[in-house]
Amino acid sequence: MNNSPDDALNDDGDHQRARREKLAKLNAAGVDPWGQRFDDRSMIQEVRQRAEEVKFKLEDGTLVELPDFDQPDLEYRQWKSDQGPGAEIGPQVRVAGRIILMRPTGKLVFLNLRDMTGDIQIFIGKNQVGEENFALSKLFDLGDLVGVDGRLGRTNTGELTVFAERLHFHCKMLEPPPEKHAGLADVELRQRMRYLDLVYTDGVRDTFLNRTRIVKSIRETLDQESFWEVEGPTLHTIAGGAAARPFTTHHNALDMDLTMRIALELHLKRLLVGGIERVYELGRVYRNEGISPRHNPEFTMLECYQAYGDYESMMDLTEKLVVNAIDAIGGGYKRKFGDVEIDFTPPFARHKYDDLVAQHTGIDPHDADQLTAYAKSVGLDPTGKHPDVIKNEIFEEKVEDTLVGPVFVIDYPASICPLTKRKTDNPAIAERFEMFICGMELANAYTELNDPDLQEQLFKTQLDGQEEEDSMAKMDNDFIKALRHGMPPAGGLGVGIDRLVMLLTDSKSIRDVILFPLLRHID
Repeated sequence: MNNSPDDALNDDGDHQRARREKLAKLNAAGVDPWGQRFDDRSMIQEVRQRAEEVKFKLEDGTLVELPDFDQPDLEYRQWKSDQGPGAEIGPQVRVAGRIILMRPTGKLVFLNLRDMTGDIQIFIGKNQVGEENFALSKLFDLGDLVGVDGRLGRTNTGELTVFAERLHFHCKMLEPPPEKHAGLADVELRQRMRYLDLVYTDGVRDTFLNRTRIVKSIRETLDQESFWEVEGPTLHTIAGGAAARPFTTHHNALDMDLTMRIALELHLKRLLVGGIERVYELGRVYRNEGISPRHNPEFTMLECYQAYGDYESMMDLTEKLVVNAIDAIGGGYKRKFGDVEIDFTPPFARHKYDDLVAQHTGIDPHDADQLTAYAKSVGLDPTGKHPDVIKNEIFEEKVEDTLVGPVFVIDYPASICPLTKRKTDNPAIAERFEMFICGMELANAYTELNDPDLQEQLFKTQLDGQEEEDSMAKMDNDFIKALRHGMPPAGGLGVGIDRLVMLLTDSKSIRDVILFPLLRHID
């Protein structure tokens, strides 16, 4: 590891040759460089939790508790001397992991070993492990995977350490690792080589383990609310359920053009018709759109539908999903996201869409002339556009970024929500909410439209000035037929899982919470 900190990886051929020479020596010594089954090992976190089992045993057999190692002025060597004749004792442990630091000093070698739960120091003394094991340690390289049997104890500086008694070789790393503690400095390289990023960049593994905890919590919450998880098709004949540009493909045997799904909605609502009254899917969706810190072409969505509910039912459920996810990863309800502190303490705020437009622009959101004039004043082009399309562009331009949240924005213009039931007392308003946090849309929910005739009409309606990919005017005759068989009134919810993980783990980019994001091809 002789790189400068700016080098992402050391590709010096000399280092690779040196590693292969050690590989040859391992083979010559009869050591399998690719390892074998290694039963009864403990995870490093479990071993560290056994630190209290390390004691100082006096000659008369009395066990003395070790001192508090958080004391800044503690000199452990002197403390042991002060106890009188005796020796430190500790439990026998077995660990395995990757060598991330190595400090050979004559007849001693110190390693830092890392597994998926943490790091621990390994002390290898020639006198303690014997000639054969010590010779094996001389063939270790940074990044190798090794196993250790030994006693848990403390060095004279107080560092919790496994004092090796026997060594095991599990895998030789043939490529040099990243330079020291710098990890992978290049962000895109980290994303391309996530396997190294997980090992060498602080906090990355915790982020992805917390992602798993968040997803697990979501499933547990939905299970508690009596929802059933299903798997819908990823190949669709119609790109429906959202306003987005799809990826297209072709099925040769059936000679059919198909799209990758852009949403989960329409098949899940078919299941409401079929009598699965609380249903959800956690799955990948695919949108052939731009890449940004908030957008990846494939991402994970939760969509769930509750018969005999409405958008207020979904607000309650969304709040519960988020709060329970925070409880699952810990850290409290007041959390940092960049320079902003977000207070997730329930209940979350609720504000009407039109009220927010009026508050942030000073105009009447129902006055088409004022909307047009204001749009021009802030650099938007209202030419040939439906007033609600203009209003939504104003909302996106002037309101969204102010919503630190979490806040539920409720009651959207009905004309831009063709899958949503209208308010009984005001058909111009759709029973829809979006939840925003730090200007990001995190959740979208409706009181679902179940009138098949109105749904058919709305599928045919393309608003003036709306781009085709922003329109949901895409006819799905089979879905209309399903509605004609009777779908119960329902609430429906969609949550962007990647964005939720971003917000709860203080991650700047969606690509920081997707293990293998799509990246530009390089030769």
